[in-house]
Amino acid sequence: MSSSIHEKSSLREMKFDPELTPGARNAVNVCLRIQPKEKVTVITDEATKEIAASIVHELEDLGCPYNSWIMEELAARPLKDFPKEIAEDMETSQVSIFAVQAQRNELQSRMQMTDIVNRRHIRHAHMVNINKRIMMEGMRADFMKVDRISVKVIEMVRKAKRVRAHTDAGTDFVADLNPNYKWVKTSGIISPDKWGNLPGGEIFTTPGEVNGTFVIDGVVGDFLCAKFGDLAPNPLTIKVKANRVTEAHSDNKELEKDFWSYTHTDENSDRVGEFAIGTNIELKDVIGEILQDEKYPGIHIAFGNPYGAHTGAEWYSATHIDVVGRKFDIWVDDEQIMKQGQFLVEA
Repeated sequence: MSSSIHEKSSLREMKFDPELTPGARNAVNVCLRIQPKEKVTVITDEATKEIAASIVHELEDLGCPYNSWIMEELAARPLKDFPKEIAEDMETSQVSIFAVQAQRNELQSRMQMTDIVNRRHIRHAHMVNINKRIMMEGMRADFMKVDRISVKVIEMVRKAKRVRAHTDAGTDFVADLNPNYKWVKTSGIISPDKWGNLPGGEIFTTPGEVNGTFVIDGVVGDFLCAKFGDLAPNPLTIKVKANRVTEAHSDNKELEKDFWSYTHTDENSDRVGEFAIGTNIELKDVIGEILQDEKYPGIHIAFGNPYGAHTGAEWYSATHIDVVGRKFDIWVDDEQIMKQGQFLVEA
């Protein structure tokens, strides 16, 4: 039986809903493939500690050494900087799990954490805004199956010059691809080469150039997701020209204003940094939670930080906001790979 080296938080004694166990087991044994001799850093917050407790229970069963941390015990939220005690702990871990609720203006502290992950090649599960519903839906996926479809699609797009997308809601755009930028697979099977969000199920790159209209009838990301939820009743329509947001319109004027403000935080906040295809074929619809919804089959793009450490893009932004739509038709060069949100290629 292992024990937590760091005893400040009491996650191992905490009771939790047994319905969380299948998702926690999937995270530990399938997605991260943690071995009994590996050391793990578990990072959570007050709002998410029941989910973290279910993960810690799996680590206890595995018998591996771990430290668990509740962020509010170390610093006030929103975090200005990543707590040094946790940073030091991560320096000696092979695996880290970050299960927290996002707060406004905390992206910098998360980037400080992922800098450690990238430098040390830690297998890192990024579970920002994880909740019980996601643990019982997206985290119960057959990630080996999700990985197979992800491999199939990424092999196609790596050879492609452009991807075109259309929806009945009015989305119509083209992404020209830059052969110098890498495509990255985050299917839920996490490797030392690239940390991944859980639940997994997407492939992404930094695009060469995106032009057209994107009707966001799914969700927007970061803290705006919790504020506005599922956008189906009041979509946000954006125009993108030469990779920059040029217009944003919605009947929900607060959404329109908040999105415009977010995407004009710094000189690259309005620039398409990520172009992605969701591959979690076990998800049935958008639920208003970005962590799961960006894995929903279809296309999502993000403005801001291009994750250049992984894609090779050489520019930077301090912000990153995803936008998700529904029921896509997608063509890779001239071959249609999705119709009305359903893949036409087999897993």
